[in-house]
Amino acid sequence: MPLEINEVQIEVKGAANKSGGVGGRTSLSIRKYLIFYFLCSLRISGERQIYHRYCMERASVHCAHVFTTVSQITAIEAEHMLKRNPDIVTPNGLNIKKFSAMHEFQNLHSMYKARIQEFIRGHFYGHLDFSLEKTLFFFIAGRYEFSNKGADMFLEALSRLNFLLRVHKADVTVVVFFIMPAKTNNFNVETLKGQAVRKQLWDTAQSVKEKFGKKLYNALLKGEIPDLNKIFDRDDITIMKRAIFSTQRHCLPPVTTHNMIDDGNDPILNTIRRIGLFNNRTDRVKVILHPEFLSSTSPLLPLDYEEFVRGCHLGVFPSYYEPWGYTPAECTVMGIPSVTTNLSGFGCFMQEHVADPAAYGIYIVDRRFRSPDESCNQLTQFLYGFCQQSRRQRIIQRNRTERLSDLLDWRYLGRYYMHARHLALSRTFPDKFEMEPSAPPKTEGFRYPRPSSVPPSPSVSQHSSPHNSEGENEDEDERYDEDEEAERDRQNIKSPFSLGVLPQGMKKQHGEYRN
Repeated sequence: MPLEINEVQIEVKGAANKSGGVGGRTSLSIRKYLIFYFLCSLRISGERQIYHRYCMERASVHCAHVFTTVSQITAIEAEHMLKRNPDIVTPNGLNIKKFSAMHEFQNLHSMYKARIQEFIRGHFYGHLDFSLEKTLFFFIAGRYEFSNKGADMFLEALSRLNFLLRVHKADVTVVVFFIMPAKTNNFNVETLKGQAVRKQLWDTAQSVKEKFGKKLYNALLKGEIPDLNKIFDRDDITIMKRAIFSTQRHCLPPVTTHNMIDDGNDPILNTIRRIGLFNNRTDRVKVILHPEFLSSTSPLLPLDYEEFVRGCHLGVFPSYYEPWGYTPAECTVMGIPSVTTNLSGFGCFMQEHVADPAAYGIYIVDRRFRSPDESCNQLTQFLYGFCQQSRRQRIIQRNRTERLSDLLDWRYLGRYYMHARHLALSRTFPDKFEMEPSAPPKTEGFRYPRPSSVPPSPSVSQHSSPHNSEGENEDEDERYDEDEEAERDRQNIKSPFSLGVLPQGMKKQHGEYRN
């Protein structure tokens, strides 16, 4: 401990002298303040039992030849906590081939959306008074970190979104999934019953349809038009009445699909109780908490995570702390729009490389320079604006979102890691490797411009209230050309750059170090 304090005193004294401090009482007070601040941080790290980790991390950072961070937001964090600026930011990429669906991602969206709709039919049986064709599926997924993942802000924004949709009498319904693992006992009985009732109704409809089809077929063979009032016999009507009677429900659809352990202290459930989103008939926003990771073997929602994401319309991840953020990146490569923040590495990366992220389906909430209430209002406007889009507008936006997948490919993001490697070699072996002092990866053209089909004024592209796809703007249909926009975006991604690393002497023998 004394050695560390002496080092801090020496660093502070040198910094004070360089910055114009003339010594005496001023520099002494500055030194005392910074030493006090440092000791407080040490005390806090000691209380949280991470002091040894903090010391190891700081020592590693200052001993490393090249110090990198995963995003710009973690670079700022390292500057203040570890006292060293990163040499280079190395953003995370994805294996695009794993998620690649070429031109099939729109068909996959329709297919898995139908699977989710089947679950909704069972979960909301007896209260299914909204059209599934006009229902949007939002979701948030990840570790159960109520504040870090932005679940607190998301729930507050959903309450305000519900108010807006009810005030404007929108015919759009939003079903929101919270996929966050928590401690549970088992599946909720009411949820399992809903899926059983749905299957029973389906079997009843199939049996009646089969008998109806045979009667219709026999009538047509005789050259007769069957009397639809007589085509159903008494048994068929009795069976259908029994099926309708089984759908009667005297309670609201459950908010959670599992029996929660200590649900009285669960942050999400307590917030739902506070804002009053209990899946009432009058609510235009329905909430479903699924406190377990998704699996194709689940009796409730038999979908893997990737399939579930493809079936949803929007992923919402308003994180308060996210060094990178793979969930919105995965949504992007699967062609699903998402919401992120400028406190996540992914959000900062998209702000840097995309001129108009919202046009490409990447909504970035400002949580760094705005108050929590202002950020919540901004998120609410993003969600409400998405609800206003027509079906065609959502299809166009998914096409643009999927085209950003090239931006997240390791073929292009690997350039930053290659640059860091060559920089480390040049610093470790200066006699064999030369490198320009300041040669960051070149990113000319590594930026998506605003799509040409996006209207210059928001009032042209968005309506004052949600509307159907029949009311599309003909001018927009003429302006949008998918092939032309896609070709222009492909041209913005250049081939990987060449680093200015010049091994001296035996260049051919050290070919493994070349880019």
